[in-house]
Amino acid sequence: MKIVLYGMGRPTRATRAAWALEEAGADWSAEAVDPRSAEYRALNPMGTVPAIVVDGVLLTESAAICTWVGEHFPEAGLVPAPRTPERAQYDRWSSFVVTELEQPCWLKAKHTFVLPEHLRVPQVKNAAQWEFTRAAGVLSEALGDRPFLVGDQFTCADILAAHTCFWAQRAGFDLPTGLATYAGRHAQRPAFQRAMSRPH
Repeated sequence: MKIVLYGMGRPTRATRAAWALEEAGADWSAEAVDPRSAEYRALNPMGTVPAIVVDGVLLTESAAICTWVGEHFPEAGLVPAPRTPERAQYDRWSSFVVTELEQPCWLKAKHTFVLPEHLRVPQVKNAAQWEFTRAAGVLSEALGDRPFLVGDQFTCADILAAHTCFWAQRAGFDLPTGLATYAGRHAQRPAFQRAMSRPH
């Protein structure tokens, strides 16, 4: 199986995919890209990262990629088995992270440097702060003092959540103490460290 990950080279959602691949012990290679380039948009018309190509087949969206990794390397235990209570919780929290916790980070980024300057609305950043605080509080309360979001095992839901916490901290959002501890703990995982230090 040939796996090529596009989008490495700076802290982006591609880090999630790289982290999952490292946790799974997969054999993969990385390609740095300019998401604005015509060459990359021919591969992914949205111009977003990450994207992976597996034996010539394209897959985009970081949550989908992480879930694909977990399902294709089941021995890593990154994704619970289908039709189990654990899988339902995995889907719940993965969806929550990308629709509720991540979106304020992306909203702030868009109105800070992503959108053309004439489309940026600085006042939106206050709404992003409010939305993030609310979502982070929900996640922190659900976690309590548990180390993992789903059961007693690290999954790709933790990759998505911890990475979004890292993003939030870079964006200047405050994390609840418990959530900061949770993210900091997972930042020490060897697979994350390998993903961050991997040459690309």
